[in-house]
Amino acid sequence: MRASLPNNGGCDFVADPRNSALVQPIFWTPQTDPATLPFTAGPNPAGDLRLSVEDLRTHAIIEHDARLIRLVLRGEPHDVALVDVDDACPLGAFVMFDELTPDRLTAVERLWHAMFGKRVPTDPRLTPQRRHRARLMLRVLDARFASASYRRIAEQIFPNLKPDAATWDENPVRITIARLARDGLSYVRGGYRTLLRRPRRR
Repeated sequence: MRASLPNNGGCDFVADPRNSALVQPIFWTPQTDPATLPFTAGPNPAGDLRLSVEDLRTHAIIEHDARLIRLVLRGEPHDVALVDVDDACPLGAFVMFDELTPDRLTAVERLWHAMFGKRVPTDPRLTPQRRHRARLMLRVLDARFASASYRRIAEQIFPNLKPDAATWDENPVRITIARLARDGLSYVRGGYRTLLRRPRRR
């Protein structure tokens, strides 16, 4: 359902900005999330394997404007965007050629395996280590917003640590906490969208 607010110029939003993402479906654009795959009518494929609009809708749990579809295959969600499709024609995935192309190819591979009953490769984006660090970042940032010192935060994050006040400024844990706070702030300012991409070395 679209929502129109007085201060948005009379434009509609795909999602209602007044509600949490926990209570409404959120679709990312393919430009933002490389795992949102655009599909369009394609030529006849080689071999017997092919994909149709009906195949996608069979597994759909959410559809928006008949263009955005969320599928669940083997317990995992997959988002697709339909562009100039023809119900009678087989579909082809459109892969944009940009800095996220490797991520998009991974998403195509995972969806292909899921659709045709193959073993689905693990999603390389939100690894257990990355998820754990994101939680630490938000805990540290919340504590900083509550005016907690780095040392006090360290005592909560690392309860077995007994920081010495005399050497605290040079303690490696202090640097770790400062980095978590810095990166947490970058997430709050929009950097959280990097979680939609595979980890990259800086």
